[in-house]
Amino acid sequence: MNLLAAMRYLVSLDEHRHFGRAAQACHITQPALSNALRALEDEFGVVIVQRARTYAGLTHEGEAVLATAQRMLRDNEVLRQELRSTEAAPRGRLRMAATPTAIPMLSRFAALLQAQHPGILPVVLSMSSRELEQGLEDLSLDLAVGYSERMQAKEVKLRSWQQCNEHYYLLRRASTPAPDRMRIGEPMRWRDAGQLPLCLLTTDMHNRFIIDEALREAGVPTPPAIETNSVLTLVLSVLSGEVCSVLPSAMVAAARSERSLEALPLVAPEVRTPIGFMTQRGPRVSRALEAALVLLDLPQWRDHVTEYCGELRD
Repeated sequence: MNLLAAMRYLVSLDEHRHFGRAAQACHITQPALSNALRALEDEFGVVIVQRARTYAGLTHEGEAVLATAQRMLRDNEVLRQELRSTEAAPRGRLRMAATPTAIPMLSRFAALLQAQHPGILPVVLSMSSRELEQGLEDLSLDLAVGYSERMQAKEVKLRSWQQCNEHYYLLRRASTPAPDRMRIGEPMRWRDAGQLPLCLLTTDMHNRFIIDEALREAGVPTPPAIETNSVLTLVLSVLSGEVCSVLPSAMVAAARSERSLEALPLVAPEVRTPIGFMTQRGPRVSRALEAALVLLDLPQWRDHVTEYCGELRD
């Protein structure tokens, strides 16, 4: 039995929670995955997977094996990067994820990192805050971008690098297109924004919680006209229909080329949410992650943050 491969299959099964999808992700057949997991159970002398007509989860012993599997796979990746890299040329995969509204920030960071270090393969994923927390905890993520105050309140010990305070804007169609790029208009009160038909993220997203709280404080708890789990839909709905949306500054900056839209800073209340990069404190740092953490402190990256995040100007 290939122990490392079997551990990888177990991690995939936990991620996909389905034997067929886990096997497909590992590029093997479902019987091969099942046989490898049974061999793993024989190796340790315990039942790892609860089996029914469909996947029913892991046993208590299986959870312990899973935790070891996650550490083994991470240590294996760290070792591979150590052996393949030089001091000047780090190599390897770097799994990163961000909340949907922070994806523009992470995408810019990944592009800059890859330009500086062509041997690094950045993997950029969009996840909810809860999924980010789980990914950092189980070591399936190397680096995350999200709501740092929320995530620091969790039990996982994290290192964080504060980037900016998220500002919020009402996005709507402009009465006349701007000459070159999206106009930043005059401030609007949350109370007034709440009177408009809004396209908002679904309630499982922390961004929606922030917006709902601001509208409630302004005295206009408003049901949305459209709900979505896609930030692209937020912008396209405003472009194509009669709705407006509420977006953080990083998302507004990503859509600045849309001259037919305008963004109005939202005030009363003043809502500012800290956004930061985070990684788990403790595990050995890979060469790729080490290079990413160095980039976070370079002026080249800080200039990106200043230009595209926080408060936007016309």
